[in-house]
Amino acid sequence: MSLRSRIACQAADLATWASQKTGRGAGGMIGGLIANAIDPNLLAQLSQGRPTVLVTGTNGKSTTTRMLAHALASRYSVATNEGGDNMDAGVISALLAGRDKDVVALEVDELHVPNIAEKLDADVLVLLNLTRDQLDRVGEINKIERALRACVEARPDMTVIANCDDVQVTSVAWDAPNVVWVSAGAGFVGDSTSCPRTGGHIVRTEDDWYAVKKLPDGREFRRPEPTWWVDKDGLSYGGDGAGAGSGAGSAGTGDTGVGSAGADNTGAGSRTLPMNLQLPGRANRGNAAQAIAAAVVMDVPVTDALRAAEEVTDVAGRYSLVEFEGRTLRLMLAKNPAGWQEALSMIDRDVDSVVIAVNGQVADGQDLSWIWDVRFEDFEGQQVLAAGERGTDLAVRLGYAGVRHTLIKDTVDAVLACPPGRVEVLANYTAFRDLKRELERRGATTVEADGTDAPSTTGEAATTATEEDAR
Repeated sequence: MSLRSRIACQAADLATWASQKTGRGAGGMIGGLIANAIDPNLLAQLSQGRPTVLVTGTNGKSTTTRMLAHALASRYSVATNEGGDNMDAGVISALLAGRDKDVVALEVDELHVPNIAEKLDADVLVLLNLTRDQLDRVGEINKIERALRACVEARPDMTVIANCDDVQVTSVAWDAPNVVWVSAGAGFVGDSTSCPRTGGHIVRTEDDWYAVKKLPDGREFRRPEPTWWVDKDGLSYGGDGAGAGSGAGSAGTGDTGVGSAGADNTGAGSRTLPMNLQLPGRANRGNAAQAIAAAVVMDVPVTDALRAAEEVTDVAGRYSLVEFEGRTLRLMLAKNPAGWQEALSMIDRDVDSVVIAVNGQVADGQDLSWIWDVRFEDFEGQQVLAAGERGTDLAVRLGYAGVRHTLIKDTVDAVLACPPGRVEVLANYTAFRDLKRELERRGATTVEADGTDAPSTTGEAATTATEEDAR
């Protein structure tokens, strides 16, 4: 490592320490920002030739990365950006903190994947989904699809774990020489009505989709057959692609070959394992399937990877249970139409109260027109408290949806307006972050997986990311 790089690392360590000591956060961004300013080439030097897995997509990056890192930890030591800092500076901070680790597992913002994949010489790329996110930041999803497709084409040795139910993701990975297809669910399909490559209309059936217009080379653009899939029975896998890859996981372990620890996973037949996740929702079952598929490529036995995914209880405070003033809050985060639709489906309709909080800061995306694409009509007949800086916009949308609601802009006040009992709280990024901080300040306690109470620490996770990290 050059003298400049060593100085950059030392400056980053000092900045991170100062951020933590002054209570400004965990330093997940500031250290990386300073290091990158001193040495713009530091990212490539920090990879040190270690096997590297990148996880990207509009939704599910943090959850999938947490499951993947936990699975990899059953066999290796892992460097990961646990706080969710997923742009260049956050990635640098994660690599600095994990300089002595065996492998790297990182969530990466979609727009930053090409640069980070090149500099880290990524071995595996996990593609979750591509839907509309923050139009005032990233523009149309076809732009992102083209950038990711070019990244995959430029790295033919990289193994791609791709969600075959997502049209945009399938287009990205269509020509990849090493691809493992996972049926992880389509989620919000409103942004995938046409083929990204030809513009041809997409026709959907219950478990299939295809484009009416053929590709320029005459091939049909159709949903590939998955080698991993989830259903009501659990996680299934089979076929020759279940452990396909470049043997990335054998680095430093003395193993040779591809997916050796999961060699029994391949073959013409299929096998189904029960999957009992602690995280709610259909989307998280798909996230788990892709995390497990990636772990198997990295030579983790499928049973170990599945067990690790089942042990994940919350991600940076998301899905956590918090005791506050006689109320048990379940906190959920959503940031775009697809995420909101999935999160709304997770809300327990038997709870005593529901609070929905929406802010409109830069980190949230200031264009809130997406709220008209979310089916709030499903809450007709249930009382909802609308909160947040943009609570008035939300209240208007709920009114048009026929949902009984009360507007209380301060989210904590909205929670306190609920009767004692169970309360579901759904918020976008800064509303979620601010609520976590305030709950921690007021002495709320987090309910542990074993049912015991502990002082709330998830607020710290919410403060590790800057506005940049919400993207």
